[in-house]
Amino acid sequence: MAEVETGLEKELFPWHLGVFDAHCHPTDTVASLDSIASMKTRALTIMATREQDQSIVANFANKLGVSEEPMPILMATEKPLGRVVPSFGWHPWFSHHIYDDRANSSVQDRQVSSKRDHYGRVICPSPRDDQEFIRSLPDPRPLSDLLYETRSHLERHPIALVGEIGLDRSFRIPGTILIDNEYEKDPALTPGGRDGRQLSPYRVDLDHQRMLLTAQLNLAGEMQRAVSVHGVASHGIVFETLKATWQGYEKPVLSKRQRKRRASVGTAYENEDKSEGEQRKPKLASPKPFPPRICLHSYSGPSDTLKQYLHPSIPVEIFFSFSALVNFSSQSKKAVGVIKAVPDNRILGESDLHAAGDRMDDLMEEIIRTICHIKGWSLEAGVKQLASNWAHFVFGQRW
Repeated sequence: MAEVETGLEKELFPWHLGVFDAHCHPTDTVASLDSIASMKTRALTIMATREQDQSIVANFANKLGVSEEPMPILMATEKPLGRVVPSFGWHPWFSHHIYDDRANSSVQDRQVSSKRDHYGRVICPSPRDDQEFIRSLPDPRPLSDLLYETRSHLERHPIALVGEIGLDRSFRIPGTILIDNEYEKDPALTPGGRDGRQLSPYRVDLDHQRMLLTAQLNLAGEMQRAVSVHGVASHGIVFETLKATWQGYEKPVLSKRQRKRRASVGTAYENEDKSEGEQRKPKLASPKPFPPRICLHSYSGPSDTLKQYLHPSIPVEIFFSFSALVNFSSQSKKAVGVIKAVPDNRILGESDLHAAGDRMDDLMEEIIRTICHIKGWSLEAGVKQLASNWAHFVFGQRW
């Protein structure tokens, strides 16, 4: 981690107040899940990313899922039974495994005649002539199956998120050659990851990634679930993709004079007597194509771009989470300026680690101490603020 002097190193960390990991991947190491019950972190927001881990996340949420109400988990004085908030999504690293079979997609996308044709279209440069590489890839799955599966998980888990989803311009697909010919796959790791393979020259077409991201954002909007978004080397395109989902739903931005006038007019209407028998009927909310809350996880964009996400016209609450592993993994101090600029009620802490246990606790303590130092918060005030923010992000309720 980059050297960031916190000045809080000797202060006892207030675990008893409740620490919440906004983004992690312990299902990548299934054996580590048994250690969650003994962790100091009170709850983990666990991401699914690909075909192999969706059911693992769901099954573990069945055992240790957080209550549908924020009060029990936030006010717990002892370790609560519920320790897990599940999140179901398809990561951009695996987006090439999916083809768009919806009615409004192109005929080419709907009719996948062969693996070679599909991967030849969605991978750059086209690997059509690399038969060994194409054989190493799974048979592509229809998007309709993925959305049906995700919807089913969300229905069974009422506070589940959609994630991890997003865009990644720099990712290269693992190839067929092992980094070390003597490499033996770790049986503890969930299948479907890199598995010790060298990276190929191939990348997933960005338009294809955007198609999958948009489809999952639309589902999150329909189900009114929060979303955890991955964005690497694509900050502008991530914003444009998100913006396209709420186009036409922007909130009006009023001048001070207009706000004052509306407030006085609103009061007058509230005091107006209704005629006999007339009742106010609540309007039924129609499904929206965008989620109510979005977290840009391990946010690595510049502080200038925060303004576009925090513009008062945006009808979505945007949160920004930070991790020691990603944001402070080098000597770069860019994250310091960003953390200073993020509003106090929109910042989250995360570990982004692939295994539960002591190391995950250590990373949570490290990032929270760092955030508190940068923000000028005491540890007690910071832990309470971050817990409140997490509850707001997950449950949609201010605390």
